[in-house]
Amino acid sequence: MTAPSPALLRPHADDLDRLAAIGRRRRLVPMTGIDFASNDYLGLAGSARLAGAVRDALARGVAVGAGGSRLLRGNHAEHDALEAEAAAFFGSESALWFSSGFAANAALLATLPQKGDLIVHDALVHASAHEGMRLARAPAVKAAHNDADAVEDAIQAWRGDGGTGTPWIAVESLYSMDGDRAPLTALAAVAERHDAMLLIDEAHATGVFGPDGRGLAHALEGRPNVVTLRTCGKALGAEGALVCGPAVVREFLVNRARGFIFSTAPSPLMAAAVREGLRMLADEPERRARLAALIDAAAALLAPLGVKATGSQILPLIVGEDVAAMRLAEGLQAAGFDVRGIRPPTVAAGTARLRISLTLNVTLDDVAALAGVLGRLR
Repeated sequence: MTAPSPALLRPHADDLDRLAAIGRRRRLVPMTGIDFASNDYLGLAGSARLAGAVRDALARGVAVGAGGSRLLRGNHAEHDALEAEAAAFFGSESALWFSSGFAANAALLATLPQKGDLIVHDALVHASAHEGMRLARAPAVKAAHNDADAVEDAIQAWRGDGGTGTPWIAVESLYSMDGDRAPLTALAAVAERHDAMLLIDEAHATGVFGPDGRGLAHALEGRPNVVTLRTCGKALGAEGALVCGPAVVREFLVNRARGFIFSTAPSPLMAAAVREGLRMLADEPERRARLAALIDAAAALLAPLGVKATGSQILPLIVGEDVAAMRLAEGLQAAGFDVRGIRPPTVAAGTARLRISLTLNVTLDDVAALAGVLGRLR
């Protein structure tokens, strides 16, 4: 039997070489240094309570793996319990748990908008939303970032051209690279005026903002035209993502979302961990208070160095050129600080940056030390 020609993968190797030549080839690196990169905002991932919840689940016979999709024997009592508790906690009619935020976002936008509908998305929504829109039955148009008027203009233009279906507005409540907040009140008003559905990705707000960490969209939860996505692998410290909203949305996803139907269910042990994480949000408000204080103090230390004070745990330092951003990140990493450089296409060309993420895995002294090294490198 003749061995396959190495030329079969030449286009792939050439593409990697092109990425390397422009400084955009990605690589996996070990988890080292002081954590200024993760999304473990409340420090729950390594907490004793989450570990204890997993041990307790194992002790009562909960399996490590689900063994199949939720529709083929993989539906565990832990999954059902999590969804019931999450719906009650966030104030939604129902909840459905996905294996990741990416899978949930892609499923929402690929499944819910129908032929004849329109998707209007913020210019900076997650890549997972774009993946869903790529598979969607409805066309998608981009609106200027955090501009509710631009969203309304897009819907009105579509109606003017004869659009008669349902508009779907896709936004994040807190943006992952800029750390700024969406004008949710204004967007909800646009949705009401135009009989639109509002999809709000709360990935970076859940656990950090709102009463008991219920997010920035907590006041809108429970409305019949609002669906929220709440990632469980960031401030909640575990994995997966919860889609919260009307019961008909949950049932439609169970029946029509291919990313849910044909995926092996997430580990029941992780469902137990997320349940404990939700309880910790309510039981330990001091975590949010400590993070809020750290955010304020870090802004004062880092803003003089060009870091944008966003009022959130995400603090960007826009460098501009890709290579310069990565060299600055490498300098900080060499000094023991895990700060990552972010390049296009994750962010727009010319806006390569450091994304400084604040978590309870660091102290104010760590932030001050980071500021000292960053000042010298800059």
